[in-house]
Amino acid sequence: MNSVMFDIPGPAARRRQLIGTIIGTLVVAAILGWVLWTLWSEEQITPDQWEPFGEPDIISALFEGLLATLRAAAVAIVLAVVFGAILASGRLSEHAWLRWPSIAIIEFFRAVPLLLLISFIFLGFGSTLGTFYSLVLGLMLYNGSVLAEIFRAGILAVPRGQTEAGYAIGLRKSQVMRQILAPQAVASMLPAIISQCVVALKDTALGFVIGASGIVNTGESIYISPLYNNPLAVGFVLAAVFIVINYSLSKLATWIEARQRREGRSVVHVNDTTTGPAAGGIH
Repeated sequence: MNSVMFDIPGPAARRRQLIGTIIGTLVVAAILGWVLWTLWSEEQITPDQWEPFGEPDIISALFEGLLATLRAAAVAIVLAVVFGAILASGRLSEHAWLRWPSIAIIEFFRAVPLLLLISFIFLGFGSTLGTFYSLVLGLMLYNGSVLAEIFRAGILAVPRGQTEAGYAIGLRKSQVMRQILAPQAVASMLPAIISQCVVALKDTALGFVIGASGIVNTGESIYISPLYNNPLAVGFVLAAVFIVINYSLSKLATWIEARQRREGRSVVHVNDTTTGPAAGGIH
């Protein structure tokens, strides 16, 4: 079957493509080899650069830093979810005195770079909040504003008939939101919420600029030591830790999304022996 976008290459074109692929692969391999050789010559990836990560004290320090990072991310995510739900409710409100301030807060904190936000909070309130809560507050404000838009989109995606049915049985707007719209919206928003949790976890690394405890700050204390002086090795280790954690969360979001699609395609089976109004529907 011919493609509508381009003609299928003939034997000569396929031969040229193969030659180009081989040449490109050799060039990339040569560049990669040169980079590795340069790093080896500068003693940046030699075995002695990785020796610290076999020492129990270093492993224990990295583990404690990882726990501090996960703790900051967990607290920030919980607060961001609550903050985002409040902002989303305010933005969906029919009262202008609630809706417009919510819109202003959402748009402001989504627009401000997170690094500047964390630095401003620390410089202005660091003596009271400390490094941990300065980082958590910055993450909460930014990610909560993003989650507010996710919540709003999820609620608006629920079919309008669900809202009308709630009003028809005498529910107030707050009851419709709490009992009908929110449960259905949360189920569809879970993948997006988990993806934002991944972003929040990665952004905890920005606490490095204010000296917040975490695995990045622990890594700095390792490579600046005159005993080690191995910033590249430390960077690779920290990157591997974040990749493993974030990849696991991303796979969880993918699994939840796939499960929801399967549930959405499920078929309700009706007993063929059922007769009467229960089988025939509404009369």
